[in-house]
Amino acid sequence: MLKVSCNLLNDQIQALAQCSFLGRPVAGPTFTPLRNPVVSCRHLYKSRVLAVLSDRGGVGSGSGVVGSDVGMVRVPGSGSLADRLRLGSLTEDGLSYKEKFIVRCYEVGINKTATVETIANLLQEVGCNHAQSVGYSTDGFATTPTMRKLNLIWVTARMHIEIYKYPAWSDVVEIETWCQGDGRIGTRRDWIVKDYATGRVIGRATSKWVMMNQETRRLQKVSDDVREEYLVYCPRELRLAIPEENSSSLRKIPKLEDPAQSSKVGLVPRRADLDMNQHVNNVTYIGWVLESMPQEVIDSHELQTITLDYRRECQHDDIVDSLTTMEPVEDAKAVSELHGTNGSAVVKENIEDSRQFLHLLRLSGDGLEINRGRTEWRKKPAR
Repeated sequence: MLKVSCNLLNDQIQALAQCSFLGRPVAGPTFTPLRNPVVSCRHLYKSRVLAVLSDRGGVGSGSGVVGSDVGMVRVPGSGSLADRLRLGSLTEDGLSYKEKFIVRCYEVGINKTATVETIANLLQEVGCNHAQSVGYSTDGFATTPTMRKLNLIWVTARMHIEIYKYPAWSDVVEIETWCQGDGRIGTRRDWIVKDYATGRVIGRATSKWVMMNQETRRLQKVSDDVREEYLVYCPRELRLAIPEENSSSLRKIPKLEDPAQSSKVGLVPRRADLDMNQHVNNVTYIGWVLESMPQEVIDSHELQTITLDYRRECQHDDIVDSLTTMEPVEDAKAVSELHGTNGSAVVKENIEDSRQFLHLLRLSGDGLEINRGRTEWRKKPAR
């Protein structure tokens, strides 16, 4: 998903007026920040025009946003109070988005560090804010104008998260995200997570999304019209948060067959698990996967990598079984290379301290597959 909130300060509006947020500065008028600035600039892609207006110069009923069929941009004084207070903005070239978050006390677990669900929720939040900032729909689907006309939405196909160091309560993390095309059937979104105080990279993630008809629930190829609408906000060259060479993010996940070594059956979605689209939120699946992890592993290890393949939507009245089985780690050298490729600060663990598991979420009644996954665990650091 794409979402963006452009919390521009007065001293940033000059750059915005010159279209530098779109990647290539274009000569613009001499500009002095005013309370209600009105500036327009020409986009370099197909000469579409974006305009920047204040809350008194917006489109419609004083919305404070304006744009072509591609997207819209907000400026200070426009949009909601949340837009103005949010600690996020487009990067200078306009092709990615960064936002800072404080880890709250209710977002940490028994170790006083953020849970993997917290990190996944922050990834989702910054992605949604990115999309909103470039003017995509604010209904939770992050759809382009053409997608809305055709009743199309984005759905998650695969999510891969690597955590090198868990942030603690009151730590500040900065997350950068961007999108790019991924063949004819979808798009991908990547993230880099940093400790804001030190600038150290503490996590990375990548995901793949496909387009679905909201009514028929059938997948659909990404048309050229849709592709043109979102590629203008994507890096011009392929940019990967996680290099694909030797990356566990690309490894195929085999289906876990019965009997599983560990299981948790009869999981029922709570009302709080439903998202704004009336389906079980993607992050809920992570919690269900962890429910069937052996307690002795939870006590001695911490999750360092999780990969999920989403295969079926889960409804509010479904009953879910979570299955887990340990997967042999292939060899020490391969694991060491995987850990070192992505620029993590993780010490290359002894192979004896690593654990790897396969997971399956299925409907209790008919056994239909909802989600399959793989997790990798490292020994908890000494305290």
